[in-house]
Amino acid sequence: MQILFIGDIVGKPGREAVATLLPDLQKEHHFDLIVANAENASGGRGLTKEVANELFDSGIHFLTMGNHVWDQKDIIKFIDDERRLIRPANYPKGVPGKGYGFVIHNGIKTGIINLSGRVFLPPLENPFTMVMQLINTISLETPIILVDFHAEATSEKVALGWLLNGKASAVLGTHTHIQTADARILDQGTAFITDVGMTGPRDSVLGMKKEIVINSFLTQMPARFEVANGVIQLNAVILDIDEKTGKARRIVPVQRFKG
Repeated sequence: MQILFIGDIVGKPGREAVATLLPDLQKEHHFDLIVANAENASGGRGLTKEVANELFDSGIHFLTMGNHVWDQKDIIKFIDDERRLIRPANYPKGVPGKGYGFVIHNGIKTGIINLSGRVFLPPLENPFTMVMQLINTISLETPIILVDFHAEATSEKVALGWLLNGKASAVLGTHTHIQTADARILDQGTAFITDVGMTGPRDSVLGMKKEIVINSFLTQMPARFEVANGVIQLNAVILDIDEKTGKARRIVPVQRFKG
């Protein structure tokens, strides 16, 4: 099974990168499933229904979120009904949306979990204990399980990868927007990368206009960050998963540019 997981899509440039760069990738690899993190897809913060539909129309089958999930209030109106969209599972009970979901594509069922880290991020419920409960539930239906761990600290992401070694098909870090150089298959068959990277404006600071961010660091004054323009990039990983065992055979980082 060939899966493409696309790193954090940032604003209009990120959506443009998906629309223009994804078709060639799909022609080259014939992915069975395309998943993307979309928590920054609308104006750099959050997700609206219009933008979600735009991403689905661009060929993405399933969307995950992160700590900016509620930044666009529109999401509360549709997150419960949209089966192709999940938010971090470790939000408290009663919060709109779901923390995991299933997608059947080309006859293959895949379980997808979204988690938020707690180091330098809001103190949600413990993702380490919660993910084990979710893995036990999902594994009753499919051996193919992807985990999007939206977290700040490298140590937290690496630790979750080892916790789920042999239990999940892939543990994929998101949130920090810089693709890391540690993609590998752990010894029990789990694909891992600390951060998949960012899909959006390349010449920026994590997708935002660099001048504004630099000035904020220089002056320590509050500033409203704006999505940058210019050259666009698509960061992702290609996963080759054994559909019978759920074990990963390959993980390959992807970087494509345009402009």
